[in-house]
Amino acid sequence: MKEKKEVYRFIISLIILGIAFILSITIGRYHISIEDLGKVLLNREVDTTTRMVFFHLRLPRTIMVIIGGIGLGISGSIYQTIFKNPLATPDIMGVSSGANLGAAIAIIFLSGGSFIIGFAAFLGGLLAVFAAIGLTNLSKDKGISSIVLAGIVTTSLSQGIIMMLKYFADPERQLAAIEFWSMGSFAGITLDKLLSILPFFILGIIILFLLRWQISILSLSDDEGRSLGVNVTVIRTFAIIGATLVVASIVSVTGLITFIGLIAPHIGRIIRKKNDFNTGILSGIIGAIILTIADILARSVASSEIPISILTTFVGAPYLAYLIVTQDRRL
Repeated sequence: MKEKKEVYRFIISLIILGIAFILSITIGRYHISIEDLGKVLLNREVDTTTRMVFFHLRLPRTIMVIIGGIGLGISGSIYQTIFKNPLATPDIMGVSSGANLGAAIAIIFLSGGSFIIGFAAFLGGLLAVFAAIGLTNLSKDKGISSIVLAGIVTTSLSQGIIMMLKYFADPERQLAAIEFWSMGSFAGITLDKLLSILPFFILGIIILFLLRWQISILSLSDDEGRSLGVNVTVIRTFAIIGATLVVASIVSVTGLITFIGLIAPHIGRIIRKKNDFNTGILSGIIGAIILTIADILARSVASSEIPISILTTFVGAPYLAYLIVTQDRRL
């Protein structure tokens, strides 16, 4: 009976995601009707503009939104499991700040286009996390507290350098570009960008999937994990690297996206009342649903597109306030 309920939950969440996918394809400045969508999918004769909008704009963007939501939701769940903290997010290891720093450097010193900025952001996110891991390895205590402190150090340094770069940046062009990148957007997503991040995204997901049983054990204390034959330090390091690859690949082309990695795992645990890898998968689906709805609103509620992190913040902050008021012990 419980297994059937589990299956039903996943089926219902996938159906909701499918509906959100269709809405994302059809809604926008250029409306695509369900009839036209069916014609395009069945390769029947349809207006050239509709076909171009579908293949070159809506489809790559919607797939990227779903990939982003899935990746941030799963990674958030992994981070919260590893650090045994329901408030842990990908930011805890400095990946977001490192990516932001990489993008800022590319904007100011390389006068980079979108691909150069994306590559610099991806590299910045990875380097920040590897710096945190390296700093942890220099510590006598290689436990969670040392990892968190190392993440705080790399995040603080990255943010300090970013503030310095902003101070010297051209306020009309460079500063505006840095600020806009930090608010996140799917407006510039193309098929080429989507394909460029897929190998790193898939590699990160594969690492997390292969370590799924060991990651569940990391929710226990380190001593309990070792007693079960798990090399806690090594598994934790590889899990962090896998989650970082996923997050860095996403934010390198979208900019920073807030709260999805925090609230999606919370909702997943409330629904399943468990904290395992399946909850992480459900968190990814929930993250994709939330982010898809946010992206639809971002490009439809105003005359100009709203940065995605503004909408995710307006969703995430009230939800956290609700958790504070209700003091939900299930988290």
